[in-house]
Amino acid sequence: MKKKIFLAFALWLLAFCSTVMAQGTASKDHNFKVAKNLETFSAIYKYLEMMYVDTLDADEVVGTGINAMLRSLDPYTIYYPEEKVKDLNMMISGKYAGIGAIVRYNMALQNVVIDEPYEKMPAAEVGLRKGDIILSIDDSTMAGKPVTYVSEHLRGDAGTRFILKVKRPTTGKTMSFKITRKAIQLPSVPYYGLQENGIGYLNLNSFTTDCAKEVRRAFLEMKRAGMTSLVFDLRNNGGGSLQEAIDIVNMFVPKGLTLVKTVGKLERANKEYKTAVEPIDTVMPIVVLVNRETASASEITSGSLQDLDRAVILGTRTYGKGLVQAPMNLPYNGNLKLTTSKYYIPSGRCIQAINYKHNNGGYIEHVPDSLTHLFHTANGREVRDGGGIKPDIEILPDSLPNIAYYLASVGRDSTEVMLNWELQYIKNHPTIAPAKTFIISDDDYESFKQAVLDSGFKYDRESKKYMENLVKLAKFEGYYDDAKAEFDALDKKLNHNLSKDLDYNKQTLKQVLTSDLVSSYYFQRGSIENSLQFDKQWKAAVQLLNDKPKYQKLLTPVSRQATESAEGNKR
Repeated sequence: MKKKIFLAFALWLLAFCSTVMAQGTASKDHNFKVAKNLETFSAIYKYLEMMYVDTLDADEVVGTGINAMLRSLDPYTIYYPEEKVKDLNMMISGKYAGIGAIVRYNMALQNVVIDEPYEKMPAAEVGLRKGDIILSIDDSTMAGKPVTYVSEHLRGDAGTRFILKVKRPTTGKTMSFKITRKAIQLPSVPYYGLQENGIGYLNLNSFTTDCAKEVRRAFLEMKRAGMTSLVFDLRNNGGGSLQEAIDIVNMFVPKGLTLVKTVGKLERANKEYKTAVEPIDTVMPIVVLVNRETASASEITSGSLQDLDRAVILGTRTYGKGLVQAPMNLPYNGNLKLTTSKYYIPSGRCIQAINYKHNNGGYIEHVPDSLTHLFHTANGREVRDGGGIKPDIEILPDSLPNIAYYLASVGRDSTEVMLNWELQYIKNHPTIAPAKTFIISDDDYESFKQAVLDSGFKYDRESKKYMENLVKLAKFEGYYDDAKAEFDALDKKLNHNLSKDLDYNKQTLKQVLTSDLVSSYYFQRGSIENSLQFDKQWKAAVQLLNDKPKYQKLLTPVSRQATESAEGNKR
């Protein structure tokens, strides 16, 4: 008996030692590879510096090497040298110092122009308008400069002053403005408001510092005004602070719940995030709007509310970013935004949609639906991991026609006809109807249509491209001659007819023009409020919130629905 015990122990010890030795060997092999490659990199650069035919820019050459290394990992691990750290800080905080305006390059003018001043910011306060051509900043000319160059010169330390010279295209006048830069806080909640039937609407466009306080303030204000249900819009929200997401969900679910777990290589990366305070409302019906651009902290928010059966998610499947980044200080005041862990929401699922493979040059692999795993919400509803947040109700938005993209294009051959017409409209209309109801008239649209026809505007019609490719394929496969008559007939029907295209897409183009114009009179908040009258997903959310039995049914698992139905039949 003792022999058997000894033999079993000896076999276990042998296996344990083999495992430890294998791990030790693997670790030594890995460390050797690291040392070898770092030494090789250093030697290569030393030879380049010593013998390369031209003088090297160390920041550029080594920086390119660093960025190439990080590109082999994932797109969220990013190196910020000292001069770029301010961009990282602005992304995290949503703050910068400048004039508070969006600028863009006007291809027809070959110059940067003001596109949209922010409300109550220096650009708007001094009277800058959409379309103003930026000529100079102090004594530095901005003629022909790219957007990045102009933006860098517009920004600076808060409190500093400069002279901005612009040309107003509608009057032809050159104007000078004395502007004082100030700290600009990008609005995290650009618009909220109580709509019909006690339904509140709240748009959150980023999870920047203190955005949870803004959401809380807006929610309570609407609730005091009589709000009985809420549409929470997270479409096109790329995320941001994890803690802000936790604080927002905490407004609607009880204290003490684990919302997120992060799991990484190091123990210190493993954390649990719980709701820490009492909520402000746990019963009000909520619909969360999401789309393909809803990502990261937005997915934590919408996914947690879905997992806890606290809201109905409506729209299209979200982006699928289940990775967490942390900023790491580097020598010489640089910073590394480093992916340190994956996050898991209340049901236990990770919604990361892409596997980033490191051993083959950083290729990516989408997680197929067949390899996703089943999880359950608090009420027992089925949800899955691996592909973003799948909405409880899928509603596809209206897609913009091809002609709309070309009309709004700032590409090389752009005529800027849409912008020019809008600027003339603004000049002729000092005021317009309230943002909620404004839409350009049919007569206005006819004016726009004529401006497009007169401008020489051209665009590539996708149907024509497909037709040309189909003809090539038919000729290659030998079918073209037999079907030539049909091809000729179809080609005639697909002939370019700009006037016909403008008529066919009239309603959509009226919406695009209306949205652009409203932002010039009522800023971003007005543009969002105006868009609701055309928004399919918003209208579907309103319809759902007005149908309380359907809303409750969506949050009830199918098995319980069957049981409740059977019990109802017995009664």
